[in-house]
Amino acid sequence: MTPLVIGIAGATGSGKTTVAERLKASVNGRVSILQHDCYYRDRSDLPLEQRRTLNFDHPDALETELLVEHLTILRAGGSVGVPVYDFTTHRRLTELRLLESEPVLVVEGILVLFEARLRQLFDIKVYVDTDADIRVFRRIRRDIEERGRTFDSVRRQYYESVRPATLQFVEPSKRWADIIIPEGGDNEVALDLLAAKLRSVLTP
Repeated sequence: MTPLVIGIAGATGSGKTTVAERLKASVNGRVSILQHDCYYRDRSDLPLEQRRTLNFDHPDALETELLVEHLTILRAGGSVGVPVYDFTTHRRLTELRLLESEPVLVVEGILVLFEARLRQLFDIKVYVDTDADIRVFRRIRRDIEERGRTFDSVRRQYYESVRPATLQFVEPSKRWADIIIPEGGDNEVALDLLAAKLRSVLTP
């Protein structure tokens, strides 16, 4: 059976990962999750201080062509080696994470609906729409607690690249969504409807 492929987009901190994980749990884990964030280009050729100044919110920062290649392989039932990206040092690690194909494939990231190459591979396109103030606080907490950033660096990055990219690339991409989920992982009705769809596809 060809896997059902779901693309989940939304601005940073909107709850995309929570939605993906909730869907995975709803069908007893029969889901492979691909995160666009893993495909940041390796710029280990640059000094760390210079890597920190790169615009990580622009589409060019991501190796989307590799994600398209991997998703095509997974759709055909194969397995792939997903890059492991270190957000503290802003570079890819040498090891890869083996990912097997499952009946449902979820691809999530802020730009997955912006990229036409990815949209063509999705059966269901989802946009997670969460208020900006909630997203900002989630972003601050994540970057400080999980990625070793300072508050000043998070604030500077938000104003210099995150907010402009959200307005230019991310929010306009909701026009291609089949489903818009307000408040992400807190929207039980929307999650239940999507989970029911997945179970109907997986039931012989």
